[in-house]
Formats: sequence, C-alpha cells, structure tokens
Amino acid sequence: MEEPQQQQPGLEESKSNFRIHVITWNVATSNPPDDINSLLHLNQILQQNPDLFVIGLQEVSSVPLRYMTQLVFNDPWSLLFMSTLGPQNYIKLSSIRMQGLLLLFFAKLHHVPFIRDIKTSYTRTGISRYWGNKGGVSVRFSFYGHMICLLNCHLAAHMEHMTERVDDFVYILDTQKFDCEKAQRIVDHKLVLWLGDLNFRIQDHELDYVHSCIDNKTYNLLWRKDQLTMMKEKELMLQEFEEGHLNFQPTYKFDLNSDTYDTRDNTSGFGFNEKKRKPAWTDRILWRLKSKVLTDGEHNKNNISRSEEDEEYPLTIKQDLYTSHMEYSNSDHKPVVGTFTLELRKKDTIPLVHLQAEGEWSADKDALLLYTTLQPFPSSSWDWIGLYQVGFTSKDDYFTYTWVKDQEVGFSEEAIQVCVSKEGIPVRGGQCILCYYSSILQCIIGVSEPFQVNESREAAEEDVTPD
Repeated sequence: MEEPQQQQPGLEESKSNFRIHVITWNVATSNPPDDINSLLHLNQILQQNPDLFVIGLQEVSSVPLRYMTQLVFNDPWSLLFMSTLGPQNYIKLSSIRMQGLLLLFFAKLHHVPFIRDIKTSYTRTGISRYWGNKGGVSVRFSFYGHMICLLNCHLAAHMEHMTERVDDFVYILDTQKFDCEKAQRIVDHKLVLWLGDLNFRIQDHELDYVHSCIDNKTYNLLWRKDQLTMMKEKELMLQEFEEGHLNFQPTYKFDLNSDTYDTRDNTSGFGFNEKKRKPAWTDRILWRLKSKVLTDGEHNKNNISRSEEDEEYPLTIKQDLYTSHMEYSNSDHKPVVGTFTLELRKKDTIPLVHLQAEGEWSADKDALLLYTTLQPFPSSSWDWIGLYQVGFTSKDDYFTYTWVKDQEVGFSEEAIQVCVSKEGIPVRGGQCILCYYSSILQCIIGVSEPFQVNESREAAEEDVTPD
C-alpha cells in the first residue's frame, strides 16, 4: 500500500485503495488457540496484507475476578492478536470490552497519523436492558477524513426471538452517541461495519433438510428462510445494510473440538429436554454506506457500494471475500471473515505533527527530539511524546514518554525542541520510533521515521542486562 504523501498544491489527489480484514467469532468462553495466522490471512503475499484489522469477539470469558483484572490488563485474546500483529507492523489503536463482548481495531503504522477522533461506546440489551451479556460495542474514527464506525453485537438467542433481535439492534443504533459534531450517531457515519453473533436462525425447515442442504452445499435453498434475510424484507433500517452471499456452511452450532454439528442427547444432565440446535448463520458481517439507497429488488452482484455523499471526496467499498474458517474448533461457533477493498479520495493528506530524533541517542545521556506542527489541532498540556521500539503493539507499549509542554527546551517558528531523560532510554539500544499522542483527540497524530538508539557504553563495559 502506498505511503501517505503530501498533496501538491493545484493537483487533485487520486483515489487510494485500502484493504480491511474483518473477523467475528463467538469464542464461547474458550481459551485462545495457539496460532491465528490463517484467521488473519497473514500467510498471504506481503503486498496483500490488510491496512486495517477489525476483530469482534463474543462470549469472551468474563468470570468476575478475571474480568476485573482484564479491564486493567489485556485479556488473553487481545494479547494474542497484539503479539501476532505487532511484529507485522500493526498497532492496536482502540479496543472496548463489555462483559463478553470485545472489539479490537488495528492499523498499519503508516496510517496511524491519519486515523483520528477515535471514540468508543456501548449499549446493554441483556436482562431488562441492564445486563451486558448481550448488546453492542462500537469504535468510531476518522480515516483520512472519512467517518467510519465499527459495531460488534451479540443479540438475543433462540429461534423465537427474531423480532427481539431487530428491536435490540434498532435500540443500539438509537442510544449510542459520540462526542463528535460531524457524526454523533452510528448512522451519521459514512461507513458502518456491523458484525457479531447476531443469532438469526433458519426458520421452518426441518433439521434433516438443513443437514442435507449443508452436505450437498446447496446453501441457496436455505437463504429464504434465514431470519435476517426475512426481516430485511420488512424492516427499512435493515435494508440499508448490505451483505455478501452466504456461500459457506452455517457456523453454529458445533460439538466442541470437532467439525460435527450439535449431537447432544435430547435430555440434559438436569433432566430438562434439550433439542439439538439446528445449524444457522448466526455469525455475520454487514456494511452500510450513508446515502446509499437500494431500489426494490436491486441486487448488487459484485458486492460494491458507493457513497454519493460529498462528491468531492467519494468512497466506495467492495467485498472481496466472505467465508468461515472451519479449522478452529475450540468453540461451538466457527469464525467468520470478511475482506473488503475501500476506495476513497483522502481529505487528510498531511499529518498534524512531524517528529524526528536529533543527534545520537543512548542511555548515557539525555536526548533531544524535534517536533513541528504542520496543521492546527487542539493541543493540551497533557499531550506527550513516547519512545517506542519498532514493532510495538499499542500506544501504552512505550519505553518512556515526555510531556510536551513541560519539557520544551527551545522554540523556533519551524520546530520545537524537547528533552528526553536518559533514564527511560533502552540500555541495549535498538531500532526505535517517536509518537506524538494528543490527549484531546485521543490518538497518535505524529510518527517519526525509525532511528537507531545506540547501546549504552557504560552498560556494555559493565555487561549490564536490564530486567
């Protein structure tokens, strides 16, 4: 993917393509698998690696003591995705957790200065809309000036609650609000990606018939009785969301550690009658473009959507892949993946801040950096600049940081010089970068080029190994 470039005056910037990789998975309180490379499609050719990763999980274990600990420290699932994507030069820009619902958002490092105004929200739709075992969590942001919202939902279970699922979804759309003038509600965003365990089932058809269609891969015979498809015929809000063909087998419900659909006995250990769960496409990925209006009976064969809002900066999204990953069997759901190509004309082409290291850096002495404000932004005395190792996983993964206002040691019209204490500089050195974090925008708005931090001479002489 092309690196962000400064727009030349008088020249119209051409459109740019970006790849988005979306995952939804009900993990059924299981522990993470050892390897998720195939789920992330990281075994593809390097040039085809996605620009953005969106990962929505449901039923992450939320045992009270463990859950409270994981609100402070990352949970095992987040750590797995971070440790896998970090070495590939992705960083976690945002995450939100509501009991078992978890939404993670990663981006390639060179896009980070152009992903701004990051906000999160959540809505409970569990018992009396008070309990958070069901509901939705969201992350919204500006991507090169285009407003995008990610929504991960876990809706009401069981065959008979089809209408309740739709009501809860509309309730989530109505109640979530963001502190953003241009896009205060989910539907105000130019693009919405909606994913999750939506729990829609296959209506009417008997169990044996559903199994027969799956065995013969005649999935199209089941589409008309898919509850989400049925509800889209009469719910205007659902009609605004598009989805690719369900050309993969239903992803629920499987026996654990197998590819076999539910084979439970009809009577549970407690003496209650339990029917075998009918297979269903409960796990889904849909999208909505603002101002996209579908006519009756319109069908988009190529799964391409275009936003007609703001013709000067158009946006087009095309779904390239919609499938499941059957090889993961630690849950009774299979993960679902959707990959998209996002084509847009950038509104933001220049980072807000330019950063660079000055002189040689090592833990033997205090170091200096320079930063230059390239565009106006709401600065604060709580803004800071962090020193990171190349391959870091999130904004909190720094060696050290310095407050911007407190540590200014020089000023000119072109650049501001800031001192960094030697105490936090890595003794063994290595490839590092600098990031400017805006406390008001709640995001990184400037990233330096990688530079070498030298090994400390004193440490080398004394053969000091840090903890």
